[in-house]
Amino acid sequence: MCGLWVDIETLWKFDRKSEQTKLNRVVMATGSSGSIVGGVASNHDGQEAASNAAHSGAATALSAAPASGAAPAASPPVLGLHREPTYNWQATKSSLKERFAFLFNNELLSDVRFIVGKGRQAQRIPAHKFVLAAGSAVFDAMFNGGMATTSAEIELPDVEPAAFLALLRFLYSDEVHIGPETVMTTLYTAKKYAVPALEGHCVEFLTKHLRADNAFMLLTQARLFDEPQLASLCLDTIDKSTADAINAEGFTDIDLDTLCAVLERDTLSIRENRLFGAIVRWAEAECYRQQLPPTSENKQKVLGKALLLIRFPLMTVEEFAAGPAQSGILFDREVVNLFLHFTVNPKPRVDYIDRPRCCLRGEESSINRFQQVESRWGYSGTSDRIRFNVNRRISIVGFGLYGSIHGPTDYQVNIQVIESDKRITLGQNDTGFSCDGTASTFRVMFKEPVEILPNVSYTACATLKGSDSHYGTKGLKKVTQESATGTKTTFLFFSSPGNNNGTSVEDGQIPEIIYYT
Repeated sequence: MCGLWVDIETLWKFDRKSEQTKLNRVVMATGSSGSIVGGVASNHDGQEAASNAAHSGAATALSAAPASGAAPAASPPVLGLHREPTYNWQATKSSLKERFAFLFNNELLSDVRFIVGKGRQAQRIPAHKFVLAAGSAVFDAMFNGGMATTSAEIELPDVEPAAFLALLRFLYSDEVHIGPETVMTTLYTAKKYAVPALEGHCVEFLTKHLRADNAFMLLTQARLFDEPQLASLCLDTIDKSTADAINAEGFTDIDLDTLCAVLERDTLSIRENRLFGAIVRWAEAECYRQQLPPTSENKQKVLGKALLLIRFPLMTVEEFAAGPAQSGILFDREVVNLFLHFTVNPKPRVDYIDRPRCCLRGEESSINRFQQVESRWGYSGTSDRIRFNVNRRISIVGFGLYGSIHGPTDYQVNIQVIESDKRITLGQNDTGFSCDGTASTFRVMFKEPVEILPNVSYTACATLKGSDSHYGTKGLKKVTQESATGTKTTFLFFSSPGNNNGTSVEDGQIPEIIYYT
């Protein structure tokens, strides 16, 4: 991660007061006041209580000799433990770990001190160069490198005392003491001093406390600290519980790049009109941060590229009319074009993505029921239909359709999936697609996945408006697709009687069904 050597205020882009506010939010979001402890009981000993004496009053502050040239009253205190007598202390420690743990935050044998933090919160912490250099390449370079410091006292204004003590405790004893109040500052400190094992414990702690209501807050921190594993887990949580995540307080605190990274995802599980409402709330908060009046023009300005990532074509015309059309955030010409897109054929092109968001897991699959392609297939306003059933539960997300035999052409199309016996339409989409004049198939997608149950009869329908197209021949009654894990999905096809443009098992349209298992 770049920039670990600059002040933490610069990294996080807020002052100390707002830093504490955000850390407090992490505390509240995790809902835990405990800590992770490796190899020992989870209650903090006297040392950690001492480091938080201003809050708990449970520790005794020990006097320390002031730094050279400094007045005693202005010198940060050395906070330490009530120690047992130091004479022959080694005899009471039966292991190397115990002996080094005894030296943690102990003036005994120390050869360097750190003044950690700023102002009244600063603490002077003793340490031992050998132990630090053995556990951290950064400390090794600091004490033994070509530009090694000769100072016996080193100032660390960008590090929190509690986080630095957590780092030292880990280097001296392998013990991990972190909690909701300290995990983010400890993660920063572990990264700054190149201690990946402690960094991993911090990420593990955050992962265990990850929920929908803190996913955006932790995603921001994961991106800031360059933690791709944690960021990926946050995004997965947002995908699964998008509505809960965007309703959480932390959503409006994210930066624009994080907002765009989320809006780009195809896997969000939320209606597009609700997603639009969420970014309007974010824009209001961003106007406040930038000290701008929350006018429609300013909301549009702060949203910038994020506005283009809202998939307005996925809304119904009623959803669009009730929300975005009246928000003032879109230009008048954009509102008109989108209304035309919803209501007329041929549909005008719009600058917004019309690819459905699919919250399904796993990889997309498709089957092709024809073995050969011919020409030509005409359209008279009736639907091409084929009945099918499947041996397992799947979700259909679209069809592959044939395009024009006369070169590049645009088609208007209505696609549907109908439960045959009940004659219930389970999913449909009025849309268009462009073909390039080849015999390839072209994807036409539903706005939302359509759930298909095993051994139930369904009808796939496609009503095209456009020039004559290619069509498939030598159709298969049974098509089996095997996944990478060995799972088999079997489709059985049957001709659909009634108002059919001519498609059958043997030949016609709707060559491909695109689905997730």
